[in-house]
Amino acid sequence: MSHREPLDPAMFGEAQRCFGCGPRNDVGMQLTFFREGDSVTTTFAPREGWEGPPGIVHGGLQATLADELGAWTVIGLRGMFAFTASLQLRYMRPARMDTPIEGTGRITDQEGGRTVVRVDLRQDGKRLLTGTATYVSPTVRMAERMLGQELPEAWKDLARKEE
Repeated sequence: MSHREPLDPAMFGEAQRCFGCGPRNDVGMQLTFFREGDSVTTTFAPREGWEGPPGIVHGGLQATLADELGAWTVIGLRGMFAFTASLQLRYMRPARMDTPIEGTGRITDQEGGRTVVRVDLRQDGKRLLTGTATYVSPTVRMAERMLGQELPEAWKDLARKEE
């Protein structure tokens, strides 16, 4: 069994408001992530009001969980933040509201600032969702151009280095 190392949700600064991982975003998912060998994992406990059909976790929130897991896989395994370039998911069975969801992300391909991650979500050991997500890790200049503003200081150390 591999060592389980927590990834710091405050690495982007105490004020960051990410819906997926912001520890102080009261309406967000407040996800936490762990590096385990060559993968990153998380556990998600659905909250009341996050359902689509009765008793089923909203599909968009499952996609958000998969996307956030993929992004944190890049952070945890490559040491860089990344923006989502594409997300391709296959829903295999309904995700129940009353049972935690376990997520695992693994890098399947990487080149320069591009990283492809395989994401899997499971509940009671059964696969709920599987897919691939492609991320682009920008340099500080690229990120500031995309955001239309200066990159927060806490993010700069996690940007891809200028080539």
